[in-house]
Amino acid sequence: MPRNLSYLVTTGPYSPMNSSSSSQPTSAIDWEVPTFTRAAQFRVGATLVLFLFAAVSNLAVVVSVVRGRGRRLAAHLRPLILSLAVADLMMTFIVMPLDMVWNVTVQWYAGDTMCKLLCFLKLFAMHSSAFILVVISLDRHHAILHPLDSFDANRRNKRMLLLAWSLSLLLASPQLFIFRVIKAEGVDFTQCVTHGSFQEHWQETVYNMFHFITLYVFPLLVMSCCYIRILVEINRQIHKNKDGESHLRRSGTDMIPKARMKTLKMTIVIVLSFVVCWTPYYLLGIWYWFQPKMLKLTPEYVHHLLFVFGNLNTCCDPVIYGLYTPSFRADLAVCWCCQRWDSSPRSLDRLSAPHGHHSAGAESDAPSVDQQRST
Repeated sequence: MPRNLSYLVTTGPYSPMNSSSSSQPTSAIDWEVPTFTRAAQFRVGATLVLFLFAAVSNLAVVVSVVRGRGRRLAAHLRPLILSLAVADLMMTFIVMPLDMVWNVTVQWYAGDTMCKLLCFLKLFAMHSSAFILVVISLDRHHAILHPLDSFDANRRNKRMLLLAWSLSLLLASPQLFIFRVIKAEGVDFTQCVTHGSFQEHWQETVYNMFHFITLYVFPLLVMSCCYIRILVEINRQIHKNKDGESHLRRSGTDMIPKARMKTLKMTIVIVLSFVVCWTPYYLLGIWYWFQPKMLKLTPEYVHHLLFVFGNLNTCCDPVIYGLYTPSFRADLAVCWCCQRWDSSPRSLDRLSAPHGHHSAGAESDAPSVDQQRST
């Protein structure tokens, strides 16, 4: 029997008892105990590579924002970038190891408490990652459409971040009650599943669809509306410029401050990476919820590949941030030089000199302090 892709509220290898659509009992003679197949081995290997890269890169972003040149970012941008990196780290250190270990062991050995806790943490990490992107999109929307309100941006962003983390916690909390460890009848097989938590199949489908909406549809709609309005506003200002009408400028040639436009481009690319990486995974999940027999119609490696592709998003965010942030690249260069050449205190002081007169060259293409405050 083919193995299942981990859909939203379930994680791990396939068996009818850990499928989110298997609330009704299944006879032991109707299925075979799943094994660690070649496709699953590829999934574990690929996830391990993504785990190592995502862990190092996102930790580097956190260090840069907290202790490095990332502190030069505008005060209201630092919590956003830091929260995104923390959400990605949760995906890295919770979702990826859980998926790898569960695929290797096939069945569940960690007990009922860990079953509930880890399934809760997985959904919490996925919600927080999506909601942080919503907050970033709302911040860019307000910065472009209401540039004069930038002085209140720091307090507004902190409130939105608190709401995002709180909603993630609330929406993931049902996992603590619907997941449990169950032993299959007639065979030596134990699994962490939602089996028996729903009286009817449609109730579980509604639960899954609700999380599909909160994890993907709602964030996508909000982010799309924000960036469509931003593009409409930019287009309107372009036409004003052509018609010779007056409008707010940073300089004689800039319609929108360079730093703000650069940050806008970065957030658009980050949102696009989220959409590209996770859309195939969620679409396959919808197909599965309404037609569980689709598992027999699609090759096993397709399920594993789409899950790995979704996790790629966790690696994309720090790369995109680095491409658009010279200060982060400078921090990486300093760390690389320290490890490559000399780890003596004198050399470290020399390499840390960009905080002084050497910083002008390293940050020549970075926005000025005034520009950063305007973002």
